[in-house]
Amino acid sequence: MAELKTEQGARASHFPEHGPINEEGKEVLLSIKNIDITFGKGDSAVKAVTNASFDIYKGETFSLVGESGSGKTTIGRAVIRVNPLSAGEIQYKGVRISGKIPHSLDREVIRNVQMVFQDPAASLNERATVDYIVSEGLYNFHLFENEADRVQKVENMINEVGLLPEHLTRYPHEFSGGQRQRIGIARAMVMEPELVVADEPISALDVSIRAQVLNLMKKFQREKGLTYLFIAHDLSVVRFISDRIGVIYKGRIVEVADAEELFNFPLHPYTHSLISAIPIPDPLLEKNKVLYTYDPSIHDYSEDKPEFVNIGHDHWVYGNKKEIEEYKALREKGVPVQAVTIADGPIEPEDTKSLEEELTDADEAFLKAPVHDTGSIWYAVLSFFLPLLGLIGGLIFRHYHHFRNYKACMKGTVIGFITLGVILAIFLLLLILVVV
Repeated sequence: MAELKTEQGARASHFPEHGPINEEGKEVLLSIKNIDITFGKGDSAVKAVTNASFDIYKGETFSLVGESGSGKTTIGRAVIRVNPLSAGEIQYKGVRISGKIPHSLDREVIRNVQMVFQDPAASLNERATVDYIVSEGLYNFHLFENEADRVQKVENMINEVGLLPEHLTRYPHEFSGGQRQRIGIARAMVMEPELVVADEPISALDVSIRAQVLNLMKKFQREKGLTYLFIAHDLSVVRFISDRIGVIYKGRIVEVADAEELFNFPLHPYTHSLISAIPIPDPLLEKNKVLYTYDPSIHDYSEDKPEFVNIGHDHWVYGNKKEIEEYKALREKGVPVQAVTIADGPIEPEDTKSLEEELTDADEAFLKAPVHDTGSIWYAVLSFFLPLLGLIGGLIFRHYHHFRNYKACMKGTVIGFITLGVILAIFLLLLILVVV
């Protein structure tokens, strides 16, 4: 039956209204089936993705996580038909969209699958106004009745992403990074897509702006029923936004599960290492944290070949028969796996004591000095021109233990008084010469 659907999908020129329904009654919007992606040819060929498979259900956020260079973005670009496949296929609503497809179907892919890019500066045309950037898809697919309707759609979308209509006449370089990303989101959402591929949309933004952009994306998902393929490497963010998570290592999917399932039962050692690398806000705990490092050599796949297997609870793990049995036994215990280990015992008091012993008198004086005791040169300059005021200021600084400021004032005051004395002496000498 699956082969029949694939053959029908290969001949289809339009998408059906709904995708296929799986055994759990969920609509499968996007299906990645055993895909390989290779760059180059011959001896210089590099396989970026190997036998990757997963499904994305309608209305969910599926996150693909892994370290840099693992193949996350490569898969995302394959979904929007930028990267060709060397094996396998990608289906959207049960219709194959990888490889050569009819022109009408290609346009439907562009219309229904949009992408939000990682770098908001590089993904926007610097020579175009925001109005044209957001309207470009509307122009290409003529998704408006008249000019007034186009303007209304663009203004509504700009308002929804938290910008103002007057921003439409400006250029991308006039905006901050967070505002540029909002423009990129508006450009994608104005097409009213069903699937959005978000390629690390917050990694180039400040921490304070990240939450705003994530909340904006969740808002669109609630209101428009969007489905996200969210590509990221920050697991703490992924846990917040995801329904299901796929972990990829060197182009191979090693684990797929619901978000909480994955964090409670990280079975594959690579997933374990990613979760252990999440920083702990408490500096004392972070200092005592034992970082788990993944070593691929622990796997022996020379005879017992690995497979991607569902071990129950909709939890898929990559491993050979022996490893799968171990994973199943660990999962069936129902005891959450402790991915983060904290070394026993607090920081030893001797450490603090040895640090204090190493401090010199000068270091201690520096640490005890008030924050604003900078000894600025401007205190010396002001005291030079107004030595009496500098003398008073110096005495005040000394009273409040601002010794650097006191020395600066005294230095300027002494030089100022000496200079005044020299000028007064010269003046008296000249006066005597005139009188005589």
